[in-house]
Amino acid sequence: MAIKVGDTLPAATFMTSTAEGPVPITTDDIFKGKTVALFAVPGAFTPTCSAKHLPGFKEKAAELKAKGVDAIACVSVNDVFVMKAWGKDQGISDEVLLLADGNGDFTRAIGLDFDGSKFGMGPRSQRYSLIAKDGVVTQLNVEEAGQFKVSSAEYLLEQL
Repeated sequence: MAIKVGDTLPAATFMTSTAEGPVPITTDDIFKGKTVALFAVPGAFTPTCSAKHLPGFKEKAAELKAKGVDAIACVSVNDVFVMKAWGKDQGISDEVLLLADGNGDFTRAIGLDFDGSKFGMGPRSQRYSLIAKDGVVTQLNVEEAGQFKVSSAEYLLEQL
């Protein structure tokens, strides 16, 4: 069953890249006591994710933070090294926290996974965005397959 507005995000551990190397980061580290804009992409380096989704959140980071967002995070079912390379390719510094959900544990736990095997991608995340306040989902925007409308930074800004 997919997560919905009013639900608490499940406990999970992601990997993120730091100057010291890959480190684990928990949902408590990310969400506890904060308002967080979280968005998910089916894969780093994929066309829409690289051309529109991540760049949109990078571009709108200051506006999101001006509307009360403490942190912006992107999750993908990719490993931490792919996420680090994608962040470098996209010129991401501290605007967006890139979270590797390498085994898809968080993605499955919130019920927003899909099987991309027919595209050679294996298990992946659906494209979505959400706002969580202290780990509780207050806005949730899940895209229809193949679409990019409701999960954009612009759309999320309108909901704040």
